[in-house]
Amino acid sequence: MPWIAIAAGVVVVIGLLVFKMASGPRIHDITTDTEDPPQFVALLAARQASSNGAVYGGPAVAAEQKKGYPDIIPLLLPDPPERAFARIEAAARGLGWRIVAAVPAEGRLEATATTPLLRFKDDVVVRVVPALNGSQVDVRSVSRFGRGDMGANAKRVRAFLAALAAPTPR
Repeated sequence: MPWIAIAAGVVVVIGLLVFKMASGPRIHDITTDTEDPPQFVALLAARQASSNGAVYGGPAVAAEQKKGYPDIIPLLLPDPPERAFARIEAAARGLGWRIVAAVPAEGRLEATATTPLLRFKDDVVVRVVPALNGSQVDVRSVSRFGRGDMGANAKRVRAFLAALAAPTPR
C-alpha cells in the first residue's frame, strides 16, 4: 500500500503545479518599467541564443504583467546613483546571482540567476538613474526558456527590490 501514498503525493504535487500555472499570467519577462525596460548588453548574445530572445514583448506583455503583478514598479532610493549602485551590487550578490557585468558609469548591472530545483537560467538587468532627491532603480528578469515562468521572475524582482529597500547598516 505504500505505492498508493506515493501516487497520491505525485497527484497532489502535479495538481499544485497546474494550479500555480493557471493562477498567474503566462509571461516570462517581468520589469519595473514596461514602457522602457532595462536592456541587456553583456548578456545580449545569451539572450538572443535563447528561445525567448532579448526583445521585450511590448504592450501585450505589459498589460498581462500589470494585471497579474501590479505591485512591481520602479524603486526610488534616497541615495545618489553611485551609492545606489553599490547597494544594487550587494543585493544581487546576497541573492546568489552570478554577476556578468557591473558598469557603475552606465548604472547597469547584469546577472544570471539559477533556479534551485531545476537549475533553469534566468537573466536579470538592473538600471539606476538619477531621480529627484536620489535615484530610480529599474529591474528586469527574463527566463531563457518557457512561455510562462509560474511567477518565478516576479518573485525574483520582488526579492531584489525588498533587499535593496532594506535599510543599510551604518
